This record gives sequence, structure tokens and C-alpha cells, in this order.
Amino acid sequence: MRLDRALGLLREVPDFPLPGVVFRDLTPVLADPDALRAVVDALQDRIHPDTQLVAAVESRGFLLGAALGYGWRYGVVPLRKPGKLPAVTHRVSYALEYGEATLELPAGSITPGQHVVVVDDVLATGGTAVAACELVEKAGGVVTGVSVVLEIPGLGGRERLAGHRVDALLTV
Repeated sequence: MRLDRALGLLREVPDFPLPGVVFRDLTPVLADPDALRAVVDALQDRIHPDTQLVAAVESRGFLLGAALGYGWRYGVVPLRKPGKLPAVTHRVSYALEYGEATLELPAGSITPGQHVVVVDDVLATGGTAVAACELVEKAGGVVTGVSVVLEIPGLGGRERLAGHRVDALLTV
């Protein structure tokens, strides 16, 4: 029941960032301490037990990843947009549903064989999650799963992540 209430706080913003796109805003969930706890706890319940590290995708993934790291003693690695890191190990560019983007992995942040979960707020077309998994694997990490708050299945993200465990708290 707590999780249902928390996910009920998600706000839909039509025509953002482009006409025809419905943005799912996590801000009301993050602003409510009980909702934030319910969402982070539910994410944790689905994370593979071998996980050692959270790869948190910029920017809302940072908030969820930091809470998971602190609460359950995982390390947290930020997957950043270009130009934000002083030393980069790998870089992956990918297509979004309304543009293109690039993610970068900080140098020395993942050791070969380390078990890593990718965390973000939304899984849509899967471009961001596929890029995040690729960054982890290029560094020698083992992806234990992709965990998101919200999945939009009509956009095919889960299919693009075939071979990876995908957990979503809500599907719309």
C-alpha cells in the first residue's frame, strides 16, 4: 500500500520536452519522505543479492542510486553527461526517443568482475539503459540488472535489454 501511494504521486507533464511527449515527473515522489523511502525500499527488494555497486544514470538516477548506496552499503558510480568528469574510462553515445545523448564512466570506478546494478527513473526506448550496461561491461563489470521506477513498455526498452534482468516498480 505504501508503494502504491508513493507511485500515485508521479506527475504527468504533457508536451515536455517536446510536443507529443508525456514527461513522467518523479519530483513529487522525491519530495515526500515516506514516498521516497517506499520507492527506494521497493527498488532494493528487487536488486540481485550479488550486487556490490550502483551505476546511477544522470540525473534522477543519481538521487535513487545515492539512497540505495547509503541505505544498503553499495558503492555508487555516477554515469555522467559529457564534460562533467575530469577523467573518463569509457563513453557511449545513443539515441533517445526525442534526440541523442552520451554517457561517460568515471575512470577507475568499476573493477573487473564487480557486480553492478544500473539504476534510473524511467525505462522508455532503452537507449540510456543499454548505454549504461555497455559502459559497465566495457569496464569489466557484470550487470546484475537494470532497476527503474517507471517503465513505458510501448517504447520497447525491455526488448532492447534482452539478456539483462529488468525490474520496474510501475508500468504505464
